[in-house]
Amino acid sequence: MIARIIEWSMRNRLLVVCATLLLSVLGFRAMVTMPVDAIPDLGENQVLVYADWPGRGPQEVEAQLTQPLSLSLQGLEGLKNVRGTSMFGFALVQLIFEDGVQARTQVLERLGSLRGQLPVEPRLGPDASGLGWVFQYFLAANGEHDLGELRKLQDTVIRPQLASMPGVAEIASVGGFVKQYQIEVDSTKMRASGLTRFDGEKRHAGASQRLRAGRDRR
Repeated sequence: MIARIIEWSMRNRLLVVCATLLLSVLGFRAMVTMPVDAIPDLGENQVLVYADWPGRGPQEVEAQLTQPLSLSLQGLEGLKNVRGTSMFGFALVQLIFEDGVQARTQVLERLGSLRGQLPVEPRLGPDASGLGWVFQYFLAANGEHDLGELRKLQDTVIRPQLASMPGVAEIASVGGFVKQYQIEVDSTKMRASGLTRFDGEKRHAGASQRLRAGRDRR
């Protein structure tokens, strides 16, 4: 077979030279016009779903949030694997899909159907590949600041500055103490005043509304 190819090439030298020149020109054109990535994206087609549940331990997050969320996201078209991670006050579910599948649309529709069934509302992660998680940092408490102050510093100062940088899709904050306000009511005094717990919730919701500047004449 090889001998016949060599014999045919020797008899048709002009045709072989023309074909070689044509392939050389096409190869040079492809080399010049083909886009090249410095770091090619070899990651899988994945979608991240996460939820913040402050003050809850990893075991409670796993039992009441990560596991039910992972089971509810099963059965999507093209879904290959589901990976769940539970941390202190934070749950992360990684969904791996086949290539070419509109994964984010399916996950967004499924999350809409789960509204009100979980302790907190899960959110869709940024539209980034598996290579997008490139940097991690932490704030150390040196005795001058507690965990609540460090979380406030992260959310109000560091995170907005990093999010304004080009190429940053999202910054996920994990840990620390998120500031909360808790109201404890005395059921005996409320019954004596003819009020119920729902009346207290209604009064509190009305008192915490933000109103525009001006005078309110009633």
